[in-house]
Amino acid sequence: MDLKLKTENDGPMDKAVENGESCQHRESQLVAKEAAPHPTHSFKWCLNRKLPSFVTCNQAGTVEDSLNRSALFRTTAGKNRRRELVILRDGKAISSHFPCHLIKTELLTVQYIKTVDKQRQPGSGSFRPCRKGSSGELVIFDVLAKGGKNVVKIMKNPALKAIAQDITVYAYKGETVKQALKRDGRFLNTVFKKNCVLSHKITQVNTEMSNLVDDLDGKTYKIILLNKFSPPESQPGSLDDAYMMPDKSQRSDSDGNQGPSEQSTTTESVNDNMMENKPQTNGNTAAQTTFHEIPDSGNMQNHLSSVFKHLVDGMKTLPKLSRIQNLLRVEYGKNAETCTEVKTMKKLMVRSTSVCQVRINGSPEGSGFLLFDKFVLTNCHVLQEIYNENRRQHYERVTVHFSYESLDQKESGKEHGAEVEVEEMVVSELGPDVSGHVYDWALLRLRANQTLPEGLLKHFGFLPQSGGICIIGHPDGGVKKIDAGLIIPSDSRDQVVEKHYHKNLRNFQLITQRFFEGVAKSIQPERHLLTYKSCFYFGSSGSPVFNKYCKVVAMHSGGYHYPDTGNKHHHFVEFGYCLSNIIEHIIVQLVNREKFDVLKAYLACSYAHHQDMMSNLKQLVESRNFIKFKNALSSSVVANDASLKMFFEFFCQKEENIPMDIV
Repeated sequence: MDLKLKTENDGPMDKAVENGESCQHRESQLVAKEAAPHPTHSFKWCLNRKLPSFVTCNQAGTVEDSLNRSALFRTTAGKNRRRELVILRDGKAISSHFPCHLIKTELLTVQYIKTVDKQRQPGSGSFRPCRKGSSGELVIFDVLAKGGKNVVKIMKNPALKAIAQDITVYAYKGETVKQALKRDGRFLNTVFKKNCVLSHKITQVNTEMSNLVDDLDGKTYKIILLNKFSPPESQPGSLDDAYMMPDKSQRSDSDGNQGPSEQSTTTESVNDNMMENKPQTNGNTAAQTTFHEIPDSGNMQNHLSSVFKHLVDGMKTLPKLSRIQNLLRVEYGKNAETCTEVKTMKKLMVRSTSVCQVRINGSPEGSGFLLFDKFVLTNCHVLQEIYNENRRQHYERVTVHFSYESLDQKESGKEHGAEVEVEEMVVSELGPDVSGHVYDWALLRLRANQTLPEGLLKHFGFLPQSGGICIIGHPDGGVKKIDAGLIIPSDSRDQVVEKHYHKNLRNFQLITQRFFEGVAKSIQPERHLLTYKSCFYFGSSGSPVFNKYCKVVAMHSGGYHYPDTGNKHHHFVEFGYCLSNIIEHIIVQLVNREKFDVLKAYLACSYAHHQDMMSNLKQLVESRNFIKFKNALSSSVVANDASLKMFFEFFCQKEENIPMDIV
């Protein structure tokens, strides 16, 4: 993961004069494409997956420019003048004006598709502007050819979707998403007229059209409709459209109503003016495009930079209303999976009765939940300071409270486990196991002399890879709460850390870049962890994590945070331990310590995935050669109990598909 920040000055700002009207350009100078020399490179191309041919290029230009050096390509293009050129790079469609120096050793596949409304293909030709600068200023990202709900059709030529699922777009750092997509020329104007955004294919984090493209490199997005409101209009003279050269692909989609001759004349006129830079006469003088440097542009750039810095500093002191507006903007972009249906919430409300607060001498220390019978699961670090490992006992009074849901609530003791004392910590684990994976859990036995809620083992589920989750617990030592969040897939964790780093640079005066690199490195390989974004922080350790089907899949345990200069803590990734792995480790320790009464209570609790858990446990026992699982059959306690005997016989069986059912 590259978290390095790079700032470059691209030189004076320029002004383009089009048809007598001027428009401001980006901070970097725009120039018409010139045959400037660049390092010689070669690449392979083939027509409709036939035998490939080599093309060697030593001049800056587009991919189509380079292909035109081939006689075979020129012949093929001549036969397909009324069809649209499609160039595939690694199965993804690039534009014909894609910079040629970005093509290295890839094989390009050339195809032709039917042109829509007999128009010239979007983005064709070699007259598009390019920025002065190195290839390091370029950003390349992919966009799915099919959009999201209510904006499925996003391509000008729908035939393109049948050839490529991904559209590769190039852009220059400092541009907005809208500018990059408009220059590409293959997207319908609907994308810009409606309030559309880019949604990351994996993390589903939204990027607005007004955002810069600098952090999009190498990522894949889907264009979705954010809401039914119209997008914010650009201010007169803004940079949104001034950067784009006059080209057919930038005009409204309604231009398809023009006659073919009119369209051809418009496009060829621009082509001729750009290449020859002289007027064409046919009774009238054709439009001419030239470039001129803005006088004293260096001082103007410095002045604008100063004004911008002053504006940003002033935004930090805006009143509360601005922060509320910003919050609403963020929430509108929130993924729909974090919104929970009413029927799901009703289920969670019932299962929330099994969630408890863990207290030491009456003070809240964490959260937990009843797993089965009278055994509560929580994090080991919650009780670490008051637990004697050698004597295997805690030396302070520990209680759990299942009904703490209101600040003015008085616990009568008649409710489900209003206050229940912890008798012992049966088994626990804090630290890495033999495989190097870190675990943090503790199984507590309650002195239950009253009715307890239902154990959540009956609602066990395996770890999901994506989607929404809900956590129920006691954050900050307060009343029982619920928080809906979204899973961060394991292969997207480093991207989330990187994005947070770049988005919050002003808070990092006390934290170095190496801290975030260390976070990304530490959580990336931990596949047994479930990572997500949540507002449950201190005091919520031990809370159950439910998937979208209300199955408990993990135990909320911690997160990564850092203090800013005002000593305010910022959280950016939270995690929970996989419940299936915890249960496996609990059973191993129960057998090793011969806690057969607890094991029997576990076996008495039937749940849907019991047989799957037994199969996984058997693989673990055999891989680590746990002898006690086979020797336990010689114990009189096991021999005299049918359920325990059947359990241990299962681990002595040869590898056969014999199911084990506990009666």
